[in-house]
Amino acid sequence: MTDKEKTSFKDTLFYKWILNNQAVVSIIITLFVFLTIFVFMKIAFLFKPILTFLEIIMLPLVISTILYYLTKPLIDFIESRGVKRTLSILIVFAIIVLFLIWAISGVFPTIQNQLTTFVKNLPDYVEKVNTKTAAFLKDNGLVNYKSEVQSMINNISAKAISYAESFSKNAITWAGDFAGAIARVTIAIIISPFILFYFLRDSGRMKDGLVAVLPTKWRQPIARVLGDINKQLSGYVQGQVTVAVLVGIMFSIMFSIVGLRYAVTFGVIAGVLNMVPYLGSFLAMVPVVIMGIVQGPLMLVKVLLIFMIEQTIEGRFVTPLVLGNKLKIHPITIMFLLLVAGSMFGVWGVFLAIPIYASIKVIAKEVFDWYKKVSGLYPEEKIIIVKKKEKKKEVKLDVK
Repeated sequence: MTDKEKTSFKDTLFYKWILNNQAVVSIIITLFVFLTIFVFMKIAFLFKPILTFLEIIMLPLVISTILYYLTKPLIDFIESRGVKRTLSILIVFAIIVLFLIWAISGVFPTIQNQLTTFVKNLPDYVEKVNTKTAAFLKDNGLVNYKSEVQSMINNISAKAISYAESFSKNAITWAGDFAGAIARVTIAIIISPFILFYFLRDSGRMKDGLVAVLPTKWRQPIARVLGDINKQLSGYVQGQVTVAVLVGIMFSIMFSIVGLRYAVTFGVIAGVLNMVPYLGSFLAMVPVVIMGIVQGPLMLVKVLLIFMIEQTIEGRFVTPLVLGNKLKIHPITIMFLLLVAGSMFGVWGVFLAIPIYASIKVIAKEVFDWYKKVSGLYPEEKIIIVKKKEKKKEVKLDVK
């Protein structure tokens, strides 16, 4: 046997210059990713039936998933006390029904009355805001800035008029879409309890059944990935809903204390919108600021102070205690996710962008860890760490 035949694969130029070169491997992987995206873009029309199917089942699945993560801890607790799983689920369902009866009979009428009155009086409120803004512009101290401010207000008014005209032209179409949306929501609300029941009862068997059909070598890593994704989603849903409830209660109490009209309704709206990170708080401010201007400058100052106090309490105490750093996603990443997903997929994108990103991040981390072990391109990290530790030990010995 010649020396050439004895040469191992690792000694070949192909391995040295391509497989063992991190830059080349990174370029190849990037090219494959972009090629895959390009191919999927060209055959996107083949997936339209699948997307239509997903749009139909999306709402009941999302509702069932949120309720699953909210009710599962309580069901597990009841089951740990010796109660059968099915009976535990029925007990929790009974508690939910009692809560809904109480809310419909007590809280919902108040919110409905306040919301109806606010919408009915909204034109008068807007007129009052315009009047007070005009009076504010007549202040002698704003003479130098009057033209700029007036131009900005005229632009806003022109856009408001165009939106109103567009709404009146498309009212019939929107009414049909609204009726269709109400029908979809109604069907989703009816179907969701059944989906939720089977999720709660058979979730363990679903996971085991999925893992059982996989090849033996894949079972352990995929089970680990599914467990990590489940933890991420569970922590996110439970944390976001808990923070939203606390924020709604805080706003309702503080708005009521200062005497703001529609305090409970504004508090509930702020709590619901708070489930959209960063953007939700800004959107919740809009109707509250309008009402603050209507009720006078002092009320506007009080409302702004309440927002500052609430944001401080939420940012420094509530969110760190409830959510902590479970998702480990940087705030800038969250902002980009919301902007991109919102512009591409609308409301669904805003609500689902962060949990989907967290799930993809778990999968990507698992794949990268596997690649580090298989490729053999990252042995330097261990050597560097060992050397650093040895140096630290040597320094400590010298000091002693």
